[in-house]
Amino acid sequence: MTMRRTDLLDLHDADATRLALVGGKGAQLGALSRIDGIRVPDGFCVTTDAFRRVVARVPSLDDRIDRLSHPDPDDREALRTLSAELRRAIEETAVPGDLAAEITGALARLGEGTAVAVRSSATAEDLPTASFAGQQDTYLNVVGPAEVLRHVSRCWASLFTERAVAYRRRNGIDHRTVEMAVVVQRMVFPEAAGVLFTADPLSGDRRTATVDAGLGLGEALVSGLVNPDVFTVRDGAVVARAIAAKQRAVHALPGGGTREVEVDPQRQGRPALTDAQVLRLVKLGRRIEAHFGRPQDIEWCLADDGFRIVQSRPITTVYPIPDAGDQAPHVYVSVGHQQMMTDAMKPLGLSLWQRTALVPMHEAGGRLFVDVTPRLASPASRAALLDVLGRGDPLVRDALETVLDRDGTVPPLPATGPGGPPAGGAPEPSPEPLPEADPAIVPELIERSRASVAALERGLRTRSGPALFDFLLEAFEEHKRVLGDPLSMRAITAGMEATWWLNDQLGKWLGEKNAADTLTLSAPGNITSEMGLDLLDVADVIRPRPEVVAFLKGVEKGVEDEGFLDELAKLPGGTEAREAIDAYLDRYGMRCVGEIDITRPRWRERPTTLVPLILDNVRNFGPGAAARRFEEGRQKAREKEQDVLARLRALPDGDRRAETAKRKIDQVRAFAGYREYPKYGIVSRSFLYKQALLEEAGRLVQDRVLSEKEDIFYLTFPELHDVVRSHQADDRLIRRRKDAFRSYETFSPPRVLTSDGEALTGAYRREDVPAGALAGLAVSTGTVEGRARVILDLADADLGAGDILVTRFTDPSWSPLFVGVAGLVTEVGGLMTHGAVIAREYGLPAVVGVEGATRLIRDGQRIRVHGTDGYVELLP
Repeated sequence: MTMRRTDLLDLHDADATRLALVGGKGAQLGALSRIDGIRVPDGFCVTTDAFRRVVARVPSLDDRIDRLSHPDPDDREALRTLSAELRRAIEETAVPGDLAAEITGALARLGEGTAVAVRSSATAEDLPTASFAGQQDTYLNVVGPAEVLRHVSRCWASLFTERAVAYRRRNGIDHRTVEMAVVVQRMVFPEAAGVLFTADPLSGDRRTATVDAGLGLGEALVSGLVNPDVFTVRDGAVVARAIAAKQRAVHALPGGGTREVEVDPQRQGRPALTDAQVLRLVKLGRRIEAHFGRPQDIEWCLADDGFRIVQSRPITTVYPIPDAGDQAPHVYVSVGHQQMMTDAMKPLGLSLWQRTALVPMHEAGGRLFVDVTPRLASPASRAALLDVLGRGDPLVRDALETVLDRDGTVPPLPATGPGGPPAGGAPEPSPEPLPEADPAIVPELIERSRASVAALERGLRTRSGPALFDFLLEAFEEHKRVLGDPLSMRAITAGMEATWWLNDQLGKWLGEKNAADTLTLSAPGNITSEMGLDLLDVADVIRPRPEVVAFLKGVEKGVEDEGFLDELAKLPGGTEAREAIDAYLDRYGMRCVGEIDITRPRWRERPTTLVPLILDNVRNFGPGAAARRFEEGRQKAREKEQDVLARLRALPDGDRRAETAKRKIDQVRAFAGYREYPKYGIVSRSFLYKQALLEEAGRLVQDRVLSEKEDIFYLTFPELHDVVRSHQADDRLIRRRKDAFRSYETFSPPRVLTSDGEALTGAYRREDVPAGALAGLAVSTGTVEGRARVILDLADADLGAGDILVTRFTDPSWSPLFVGVAGLVTEVGGLMTHGAVIAREYGLPAVVGVEGATRLIRDGQRIRVHGTDGYVELLP
């Protein structure tokens, strides 16, 4: 049975269920036309069925689209030439006679001689994940069937404008998957026109609407010909207005087309809309927003004192809001900024992190947030929260204080309020006595963690199907028990508080800045710094074996795949090299970039990731570098301790001060290294969860329940449990989740987010930063000058001696890079995040939390990192 072809469809009959037929704009306009009180100009859609009929007649279309997909994305000239060829071929292809007759008949029903707007409506347009705003063409005031047919062809051809092609390439959308419908609507001749944003497109605040308005057709605003009047509306009142001088406007011509005209001088300084009209328009916008369930970018026209809506699309740039399940105000802090992983996470990763965290976490935009509203609302807990978060990341504190400065944003609670760990599960000052520097505490805690991981591994070996999920639910409770072990929390807190105490007190007593940075060098038991040093030992095994080095260079260039370790053993000296890499992977193979997301490929799964790091170590270091570096750090720390204590004893009441400082130094040396171990335990457990779930996924693929094992990454843990029980999976849900994840990857998550949608990143309020320098947080003392290497992917690392690493964030997986650089600059981070801890451990000057560092610092540029004072100079 063949499907009935639909070349035309009345606009009122279009909606989201017919997206593939009428395109994004057509679907939105059809849905708008059915909202009570919303007036949309009448019209019809020339559907994608008609588009396919026409392009089937275009000579060599498939070949030309193939060529369009292949050129270098930076080769603008090739894109321009191919795009122009495609447009010309489509425009020159005749519209079939029966289709032309249908369009002519539909125009007659609108009224003989009626002027229309002819508007492109691609199937990947005005979508929640990509607006495609301005990527295809619209033609206003088109009169007569012949002109309408000509402009319909031009709309079809605009699918291949240079800007549309580039946009699709940038968003990873296949040119063949996008088709073009065309909307033909009765033309509106407006007194004023413009755009309404139902949320502030810059801050994301959902309570604030913005209206841009100008005289005549909206084309003048869209093209940038005139500046708009801008009205800001909040809570039903116009709270700000900026009225532009209106010297020019675009008006329709009687016979078709448009032209620029001079505005009457008496009209130039008057607002395009009255306040009453602005409020009426925003009220309509709120109705549209409620219908579509998310903030909208709405194009409107004012004619005969009535508003016509000619387009509404989602605002794709505002950050999503966590679903709190109520209308009360909430303030959220980003978990990713605490955990040094601000990339979007897939649903399974989010779900498992939420199930194993010590505090409730909310998802938005593929990231996790903690609701800190109760702690901010209570005077008893607010100061402690701000202190802990501020010490870690001053930008978070500044963003929270910005929220607190506003009346009514955080309703107050009584003096006693709820406690619990701050965002990200980081410890806060413990009410219990902190442990003394007992050398037995850390080994005991590590042994507890190892025993728990071993028990988990034994338990997972014998379970599959629903029994596996029952066991995992128990394992998640054990996970939380280990993570929340009171002695472990107190040991971490002891190391942090001793660090803060030393920096504060030695600063007051001796004028020392960040003295603890040197006192923590080569602190024992730091699993993350050991990871970097151990890779130096791997390089020592490989360096004297030239055949192995040459082979690994081939792996680095992509000559070999992930099975390279088997090939390595066939080379002279390859067995020893493989054993060294395998031993390293046995200890650290569960790690990877973005390791808090269980769905990320681990080093054991993708060992080629380590090859560039190993080769950097072979090239930049000599034998025995690991032991030598560790001993040098230990000696510097010992000398610093002796110097500090001697200077303290020379002060009034010096013996008491020196005795107290000695206890704090011992406390730092005992516990600072352990700070990294709980994360290692979490990641070790998570890798075991992942391996077990992927084995289950393999069985589902074998039974044809899933298309591929990685489909489970787009399901939550309970959803995957249901699939295993029922042996049924929702392919459409998985596809929607993949689309949503791709859209989330384009977002930059804020440090702080309110339930009104306002995204805050915070700001440094400092006067000690030289003009032109980039301010950040000083986390590891010292000053270094060198070549900046801007690296966004660990696999792209290619470092020389003396280079300074500049990146967005570093989690523990980046630590092997630290042994080969001279300094560190990151966009995200705090005093106690992993990058800062390891930078201090290795004695690298480091500044973190430098907003926009990877954009403002050019790769290869010389910079000077002031790790003591917290700023970065850009040098000539």
